[in-house]
Amino acid sequence: MAPTMDGILEGSIVGSFTNIGYRLRSGDWDADLARLDGQTVVITGATSGIGLAAAHQMAGLGARVVLVGRNQAKLDKSVTAVASSGGGEAGGYRADLSSLDQVRDLADEILAGEPRIDVLVNNASVLAPERSSSIDGFELTVATNLLGTFLLTNLLIPRMVESAPARIVTVSSGGMYTEGLDVAGLQMSAEDYKGSAAYARTKRAQVVLTDLWADRFAGTGVVAHSMHPGWVSTPGVAASLPVFRRVMGPLLRNADQGADTIVWLSSNPEALESTGQFWMDRRPRSKHRLRRTEAGDAQAEQLWGFLCEATGWLPPAGWPESGDPQ
Repeated sequence: MAPTMDGILEGSIVGSFTNIGYRLRSGDWDADLARLDGQTVVITGATSGIGLAAAHQMAGLGARVVLVGRNQAKLDKSVTAVASSGGGEAGGYRADLSSLDQVRDLADEILAGEPRIDVLVNNASVLAPERSSSIDGFELTVATNLLGTFLLTNLLIPRMVESAPARIVTVSSGGMYTEGLDVAGLQMSAEDYKGSAAYARTKRAQVVLTDLWADRFAGTGVVAHSMHPGWVSTPGVAASLPVFRRVMGPLLRNADQGADTIVWLSSNPEALESTGQFWMDRRPRSKHRLRRTEAGDAQAEQLWGFLCEATGWLPPAGWPESGDPQ
């Protein structure tokens, strides 16, 4: 698709985020994705929606796909389905990413069971209509979307460096365009809590966190990208945003369409040529639509400090530091 037409779609929001944008853009794409034979892909939140769709697609490209989910029965069913869909192997690990202890145990199990990690897809997330707290006392959206994602990624990074070239793909949301980075405001009080705003704030923070990873992993062979899957009809959207689902239903993307850019970023050689980008429909996109959402380096480092303190994680000896090639 010509850049001008793509730009028109991007500016329209509805035309870009819905299946209209996907259908118009995808007509110009190469039908064949790069193979993933011999590679291991770890996907969190992989038992439904775009996570499961991405697992099926990457298994079809020959990858060993490692699914992470909270519910053992759903996990077992999903692993069996992905393994039987043809192509690569599939395995599964159960963990609730809102629990820091479970994330640590999950990382230990993955490192013990997977000799290489070529791709980590941070897809697990929560949009909670009402405020609740994790087992560690953090607001649930922050605990799952940020703390668990941060801790798991950092614990798996040494294995990814060993497996390089490797990729981190973090699934954000178009909702992040409405929020800036406010570290102090991430954990909303019960009185101020609004589920969609809490979700959008963590999704903005994920994009900033991806930039921080990109900087710290420079020179290691590990690249970090965030992406927006568009507005997708998933069980999570139906449960958390029923009015939005009812109004936008015919225009929402299906799970395979939402997963497409995840799979493309996980397999295409072009994604290894840059780092710290925000993608949608196989193209890098602006990280801001409003000037008020822009954050400086000091705010970004404040986020890193908050995540380190909240998770109790400190970089071990030899862990990649900001801008230091290994």
